[in-house]
Order: sequence, then C-alpha cells, then structure tokens
Amino acid sequence: MRSSGDTQQGSQEVNLELPFRYDGKRVVVSGGGGGGMGAAAVEQLSQLGAEIHVLDLREPPIEVASYRAVDLRDPTAMEAAVDAIDGTLHALFNCAGVPGPPFFSDVDTMLVNFAAPHHLARLVAARMTEGGAICTISSAAGAGWLMHIDQWKSLIATESFAEAAAWIEGHPAEIAGGYAPSKEAIIVWTLHAAIDYGERRIRLNCITPGTTQTPMADQFDQMPETAQYADLFTGALRRRSLPAEQGWPMVFLNSDAASFITGANLSTDGGAVGAMMTGRLVIDLGAG
Repeated sequence: MRSSGDTQQGSQEVNLELPFRYDGKRVVVSGGGGGGMGAAAVEQLSQLGAEIHVLDLREPPIEVASYRAVDLRDPTAMEAAVDAIDGTLHALFNCAGVPGPPFFSDVDTMLVNFAAPHHLARLVAARMTEGGAICTISSAAGAGWLMHIDQWKSLIATESFAEAAAWIEGHPAEIAGGYAPSKEAIIVWTLHAAIDYGERRIRLNCITPGTTQTPMADQFDQMPETAQYADLFTGALRRRSLPAEQGWPMVFLNSDAASFITGANLSTDGGAVGAMMTGRLVIDLGAG
C-alpha cells in the first residue's frame, strides 16, 4: 500500500505499509565501525533489510555490502568513498565523532564532528531521490546552541569542506573545547539547512544523546573536566544509555515512518536537557 501526497511542487511516494523497513534501501553509515552508536545502527539496519555501506577507520561489527576505511579529516577520501558506491542512495547516518582535547585538537574535533558530516550530507544527497533522509548524532553537550545561533551561522553557510576548515581554523575562541562547540554547530545546521534539503524532498534531522556507554564515553571518563558531568547527563532515568538505544531513534528518523519529520533535534538524553531547561538539573556549560 502506497500513498502519494500531492503538492504544488510535485508528489512523493511514501511507504505506509511497512514504514520501519529498509527493504530495497541503500544506506551509508559514517562511523558504523567499532562498538558505538553507529555500529548499533548497522546491526539494526541489517535486521530491517537495508543494503549497508560503512565508512570508518574501524571495521563494522557485521558483514555489510561494502566497508571503506576513511579518515574524516580528509575530504578527498570521503569523496572517493562515496563515489565508489554505485547507484542511488536512500539514507545517510552521520555517526562518527571524537571527544576533543586531549585526545584530539579543537580543530580536528570540529573537522570530524561538524565539517565531515556537513560534507558527507552534500555528497550523499546528490545521489538521493525524493524521500531520502539524513540523520546526524549531536549531543546533550551541545545544549547551549540556543545561545549561540548567530555564532554558527557563518560556519553552517560554508559550501565546501575547505571553506568550513578555513572558518574553523580562523575562529579559535569559538571552537575552544572542541566537542561541545561541534555539537552545537550540528544542531544549528540541522535546523537551518532542513529547508534547503527539503526543496529536494530530502529530510535532515539529528539526535542529541546524553551519556551513552560507548568507547568515547570511556575517553570522557578519563578527563577530569568532563568526567564530573558524565553521570549528570544521564537525566531522569539515572543511567547511561546503551548504543542500541541511540541506534533505534536514528533508524526511525531515516525510515518512512518519519516521512514528515525534518529539521528536528530529537532529544535522546533520558531527560537531561529537559531537566536543565526547567531548572530541575543545573549544569554549568560555561559561557562558550
């Protein structure tokens, strides 16, 4: 059963019979290797019938249609990896991320966490038909985005990886700390750029997890400046989420079940940001 929604600009077929399924869909998962949220999404997408293509420096947890080792600080490597996947693409999962200093510099953190998904979205969207979808992982650490929208407008307006990299390198104060700024920028970009992607009937969304038990969380636990916040960001449920609990919201947002959801920042943080906004939880995120 298929239903067509007509508009003045045209129509788009939406699968309303099995909207959660990915049968016949070809998806790219950046950051689908190792054991984090992207790897969980890969396993879930496999169960739902997707043809999966993984970009990551680590191998995916299961057999996929293709795997390519890609350094997300290298735009040429990303372009070659996407070019090597033949045919139409239906969804992009931007799941890769790094924790920031001392493991990665502010610049490298911004490149991997913002410039790379921003660039991959353009590359993959160029291969999508109507009904395509893109979902990116942000973080509850980016909860300060509402106070910094104007700060990120010129970054999200960049039209190439090189332009974004130049902006990042030229704004050391704005990107100080690396991780939280990169996640703020992802949220602002998602909300702002959804209308541009929507002109081609491609949906653009993000999720904002709280503390999730991933290899990156282990790195945060090693840093005094972030370890103190890790368990505060567990929110109302008072526990860290599992990678699979973040994979499913992404799988939903890129499925036909979410066919009219775009420009959304879905909180998957166990209520942490909601508690902060209503005064039930106080965390000093800094002036940024």
